[in-house]
Amino acid sequence: MARKFFGTDGIRGLTNKPPMTADVALRVGQAAGAHFLRGDHRHRVVIGKDTRLSGYMMESALVAGFTSVGMDVVLLGPMPTPAVAMLTRSMRADLGVMISASHNPFADNGIKLFGPDGYKLSDDDEIAIEAALAGKVELVPAGKIGRAKRIEDARGRYVHFAKSTFPEQLRLDGLKIVVDCANGAAYHVAPDALWELGAEVIPLGVQPNGTNINDECGSTHPQLLRETVVASGADIGLALDGDADRLIVVDEHGKVIDGDQLMALIALDQHRQGLLKGGAVVATVMSNLGLERHLAASGLGLHRTKVGDRYVLEGMREHGCNVGGEQSGHIILTDHATTGDGLVAGLQILAAMVSQGKKASDLLHQFEPVPQLLRNVRFAAGAPLDDARVQSVIAGAEQRLDGRGRLVIRKSGTEPLIRVMAEGDDAAEVEEVVAEICAAVEEAAA
Repeated sequence: MARKFFGTDGIRGLTNKPPMTADVALRVGQAAGAHFLRGDHRHRVVIGKDTRLSGYMMESALVAGFTSVGMDVVLLGPMPTPAVAMLTRSMRADLGVMISASHNPFADNGIKLFGPDGYKLSDDDEIAIEAALAGKVELVPAGKIGRAKRIEDARGRYVHFAKSTFPEQLRLDGLKIVVDCANGAAYHVAPDALWELGAEVIPLGVQPNGTNINDECGSTHPQLLRETVVASGADIGLALDGDADRLIVVDEHGKVIDGDQLMALIALDQHRQGLLKGGAVVATVMSNLGLERHLAASGLGLHRTKVGDRYVLEGMREHGCNVGGEQSGHIILTDHATTGDGLVAGLQILAAMVSQGKKASDLLHQFEPVPQLLRNVRFAAGAPLDDARVQSVIAGAEQRLDGRGRLVIRKSGTEPLIRVMAEGDDAAEVEEVVAEICAAVEEAAA
């Protein structure tokens, strides 16, 4: 069945334009709610959101949808995506919902769904909900309509959980940490957790106004974080995105550290402690070849998946691994969480710093990345990758890089973009290959 609503990370789009309208949100609530009505118990759904202006509208529409099919609703308010996943399990809910478009601008929004186990929905569940959206969902009698309530201690519950992933014998005393919360969902919880563990905290991006989420701040715009870390003499900087499920780190010199380096550090630190499972890390096709070589030098493998943290998680479960993630900063640690968690990942980095007594710059540069280049080509309609000339250029590039690099060409699951990535030992060759493919795609998309 072709998907009309669900992409690689739930449903996402420009608000007040299909599919991100209040009407669709209401129908999603009805369809998802009806799909998860199993048994005679009183059913419950947990709903969190980030700080976007449209969150109020989408939240209200989802509440109407869920209650109309007999589900009770627990509202968390602004909370990180991983907090929603955790609280879905903790509160024995039948379903969890996060209203967020992650790192996208404020005008976009999205709906992410979690099953009762706290994991993102399977393809089968999404297909079933898609089918229900195309039909008519049966509403319950008036006496069985669900109730909605807001819980006030959700933040405290998540802070307690995040701190529990930090080794009990360690403290953050003496560390000055800059944390950029992207004016998003973690604007309260991340600074609080770090402060409670003993750090001196300099918070950035903690004044959300509905329209400034991810605006020149957070993991996709680390310049202010870099400047603040250097100017304040901080030991490290942590940058989260709008829903706090990804992490980018800045060392004390202002150098940006991506998810590949973070995965390498966490995996090798766990390997030394005998805690790494599966003898490997799971990452996407976009992770740098240098990560694969570095892990191999320690006798560890790298399993690659399609782009998207849900596919990383599926790979982790398949191979029995407990460390995985994406170059963009989604770090999944299944000993602690069922989805990417920027704060929890950051705490593991800080634990390694404290336990090893090393500066961020000495610890975070795990390997020398292979030259890698990623460019995006926007298109209005059609399927540029099906064009015969584009396919011919890609085939020629693959032959050219054979044995000395990699090529990844894919359509974005969240935006009308073709992503062109190449990497190899020769930087000039990588640039030439990417330029040739992008030119062909642009011509086909014109």
